[in-house]
Amino acid sequence: MGIYVSVRGWLECDDKQLVAAREIISAHEDDHYSNGWGTPRRHVNWTHYMFYGADIRESALEWLLHQIRDMARIPASDDDGDRVRGLFLAGHEIDGTAEWQVREGGLFISPGDSRHRYLGG
Repeated sequence: MGIYVSVRGWLECDDKQLVAAREIISAHEDDHYSNGWGTPRRHVNWTHYMFYGADIRESALEWLLHQIRDMARIPASDDDGDRVRGLFLAGHEIDGTAEWQVREGGLFISPGDSRHRYLGG
């Protein structure tokens, strides 16, 4: 059956970065796990949010991490210098929970906190 990882989290960006992020998702379209990406039905105020939620096979983990790393590298698009940022929790069936921080143009992965045990993984 395989090992699964429950991934849930979000990215924050501006409108130009959202266009670039959607292009990254389209470039990695697989007609299965790509369906885990979503955005609000209607944009509210200035920050755009993109969410990911899916239980994916461990073998697809690098596929998703590659997309997130590419999105983290999207440059700031205006003078305030804000980069794409976000937070994901990944609950691995064997290895437990990991925290994925998207900030400063990169993806930083660390062990999950005991506070997240109630989420499983």
